[in-house]
Amino acid sequence: MNDNVYELSTEKVNEKTVEIDTADTGEILRMMNEEDQKVATAVKAVIPEVEKAVDAVVKSIDAGGRLIYMGAGTSGRLGVLDAVECPPTFSVDSEVVVGLMAGGEKAFVKAVEGAEDDEGLGAADLKGISLTDKDTVVGIAASGRTPYVIGGLRFAKEAGAATVALSCNRGAKISDEAEIAIEVDAGPEALTGSTRLKAGTAQKMILNMISTASMIKLGKAYGNLMVDVNVSNYKLEQRAIGIICSVTGADKETAAATLKEAQHEVKASIVMITLGCGYGEAKSRLEDANGYVRLAIEK
Repeated sequence: MNDNVYELSTEKVNEKTVEIDTADTGEILRMMNEEDQKVATAVKAVIPEVEKAVDAVVKSIDAGGRLIYMGAGTSGRLGVLDAVECPPTFSVDSEVVVGLMAGGEKAFVKAVEGAEDDEGLGAADLKGISLTDKDTVVGIAASGRTPYVIGGLRFAKEAGAATVALSCNRGAKISDEAEIAIEVDAGPEALTGSTRLKAGTAQKMILNMISTASMIKLGKAYGNLMVDVNVSNYKLEQRAIGIICSVTGADKETAAATLKEAQHEVKASIVMITLGCGYGEAKSRLEDANGYVRLAIEK
């Protein structure tokens, strides 16, 4: 466990960028790019732990629970960002994937001093959304020692929820508070201690993996197509029509008409066109197949 902040990988001086302040613009950018290339390799090393997190999330949502992210600063913002992108991408209710941030919504655009240092606030925020043992809580902290996250994970564990700790340092304190510990270490930042850089990128990549892989396993994809996209604007409507055409081979006019008949549900549209059935039968087949389009059209 790292108690000295200067022993944290995210706080160490990067010897390859010590002269970044004297470099010209191109050199600065090349230094940063070379450091960024280390992130994907670091993420690859923790895929087994990310897999465990995904399995926990799928189990939670299958049981009527939620995926809950919580963090402070950049880590909190990344969790909120991933959460708010799930409804339009996968047509899940906004209460299924939740992002909590130390200091509340206002902290997303302006720092709330001291909020991240309060363990009780982490527990209080989970109480505020009525945490249950069906939920999975992912605590996010680049340093791995944020009190807000520690308090939240402790409360979640006591409540019987599944717990995941996502940090960017080995031997992180938050790892001791969770059943599943993801410690992705991409090394010192190009600008010492600026964890919105490599650490933030690593966290974003892992959150992308957790939410996307979970939704795929919950039947939100057919092949690599977003068949549960929420058709809420013109761009998404055109994307939906393109998906229907790609899967069924129908022309755009047929796809558009069927999408309208199917109440703008892409999955139902695909089943209707593929099997030549009505909306009611398509919905019934999808329900019997737990939402998996492939099973609905092959059974």
